[in-house]
Amino acid sequence: MTTHNTQTTQTTKHNSATQRDAWDSIASGYDRYVTPENVRHGEEIIRTLDLGPGTRLLDVASGSGALSLPAARRGARVLAVDISGEMLERLTARARAEGLAGIDTAVMDGQSLDLPDDSFDAAVSQHGVSLFDDVDAGLAELVRVTRPGGTVVISAFGDLREAEFLGFFVSAVRAVVPDFAGLPTDPPPPPFQLAQPDVLRRRLVDAGLRDVSVRTITWRLTVDSATRLWKLVTSSNPIGARLVAGLTEQQRADALGVLDGVLRERSGAAPEAVLHTSINVGTGTK
Repeated sequence: MTTHNTQTTQTTKHNSATQRDAWDSIASGYDRYVTPENVRHGEEIIRTLDLGPGTRLLDVASGSGALSLPAARRGARVLAVDISGEMLERLTARARAEGLAGIDTAVMDGQSLDLPDDSFDAAVSQHGVSLFDDVDAGLAELVRVTRPGGTVVISAFGDLREAEFLGFFVSAVRAVVPDFAGLPTDPPPPPFQLAQPDVLRRRLVDAGLRDVSVRTITWRLTVDSATRLWKLVTSSNPIGARLVAGLTEQQRADALGVLDGVLRERSGAAPEAVLHTSINVGTGTK
């Protein structure tokens, strides 16, 4: 039994290190292409919270700050945690550039937070918990560290089939590489584990929250070029980077050409194409 536990611990550490390295490898592109888009609905999430000077807020799987930065602008005392130190370095750089105080960072696995119980007024995660191997553990940890009466908010992508930014991308690659597998739909990949609002609601209740509500919003992604959309998809998640790892340079160029055509068709006479994706936002009180 002792040997089994030791092997399990070693496997967990290996998996965490592998995930950390994967996220570190895309941190630069994520910060450049993804964070500015995430900030748009991150600010909307933060506006729903009663934040003010001194409010203690935990941002789990923070990336480079799409929730932490708008919270700090409102005077909250933020602890941003992420498995990727590279992401946190970019968050710190963004905060420094804005002259924002009140943001601390720590490299930490959101499924096992090294934090005391009942220590935050609010705990939030944008597209973070749905990436975890153990979603329930991630939700339980958010609830554990939130004080009684505090608020937990998470956002997660809705139905994969409605994620136009991925649909356009996969279709363009498949036009060049007909046997390109794309993303699985049954079961969906980790970012879409909480795609169904009723599933998200039930998981939040099971985690110990009350007064749970889930609303679905539409993310309007404006894209001015095929290259930008390509960079966004391949920098948004290690899964995106792996999707195209086997393509040749010619296949990439051809797929970008196809993608450019469909984006121009969508945009019409406008300088940018608008792609829609549903996002579920779940809120509950401890």
